[in-house]
Amino acid sequence: MNEPAQIIQEVDTIYHWLDEQISGLKQPCDACGDCCDFESFGHKLYVSTPELIYFQHHLGSNIKEMITGICPYRIKGKCTVYPYRFSGCRIFCCKGEDEKQNKLSEKIVRKFKILCDEYGTPYHYVYLKSGLEMMSRGPEFKIMN
Repeated sequence: MNEPAQIIQEVDTIYHWLDEQISGLKQPCDACGDCCDFESFGHKLYVSTPELIYFQHHLGSNIKEMITGICPYRIKGKCTVYPYRFSGCRIFCCKGEDEKQNKLSEKIVRKFKILCDEYGTPYHYVYLKSGLEMMSRGPEFKIMN
């Protein structure tokens, strides 16, 4: 298996682990889609190199740029990339407990840093808007630089 394929598989494993952790938090999420409007919550979504590799693998050339403070994959109030959403999207719940979400975020960042170290991939933690802009440049862009 080549390096990007291994990273994609590892991210999938990390996301499964994360989903199990989140189910234990019992956050009252009603899938309203409001959390995709980052500006209304006064925050920015940051993503890591392994997550961008995973996302680009699953979406291919269908990368959309973020024009406003709302995720471009929120269509009619729903996430259209739900199975491939980033860890921050998985963790954040507008009705959840900040402290528990913050601790889980710190754990996931460590997991992605370790993953990059294991595969000799540069670790970056970038604002979603920047990550999507880089990926939307087309096939000449390689996140693995």
